[in-house]
Amino acid sequence: MSSARKEILNRLKKAVHEEPEQPDFEAPVYFPIEQPLEIAFKENLEKVNGSVHLCDSEKALFTELKKFLQNYPAESVICNETGLQDQLLTHSVPFSTASNLPVTIEVGITSCEFLIAHTGSVMVSAAMGGGRQLSVYPPIHVVVARKDQLVDYIGAAYTNIQNKYERRLPSQITMITGPSRTADIEKTLVMGAHGPRELHVFIA
Repeated sequence: MSSARKEILNRLKKAVHEEPEQPDFEAPVYFPIEQPLEIAFKENLEKVNGSVHLCDSEKALFTELKKFLQNYPAESVICNETGLQDQLLTHSVPFSTASNLPVTIEVGITSCEFLIAHTGSVMVSAAMGGGRQLSVYPPIHVVVARKDQLVDYIGAAYTNIQNKYERRLPSQITMITGPSRTADIEKTLVMGAHGPRELHVFIA
């Protein structure tokens, strides 16, 4: 019998007679987040090629957003959420609306349900005013969010959305973690393969 085979058999015999290590069910599943949630969210989203703009106020947010959108014609920037439209109009940010998204669309602007700091994920749902399309179809997805929508872990986000809608949960709840990407073909990373190639989150 070869030495390698003998060693493997000896390990198996030893393992049979040893007490298995007991899992610690009291230990936390996640490491604690020691930074402010907005900083943790920013770092974790930017690790997967997303972009986060932290702003001191609503006015600063829309000023930054207007600057970001200056190279895109208003007709290629679509927002279909009434509350968000009012904010864009208040701050003179050019945009358009469209029930059927045009093929020339460049940017879709949406709100979100919650932001998960641990993974840098954006939670959106079908209950949002703009429906499902604007977070999937445009090449560039812009999310406008508030700091009070930040939570630490995904469990908190699901608890909050259940509390928000109670028995009327949205038909679709989606987590977006960075731009759409795939490496299925020859292990080459391709951005925007199945959705937006860019994700920008503006928080105030």
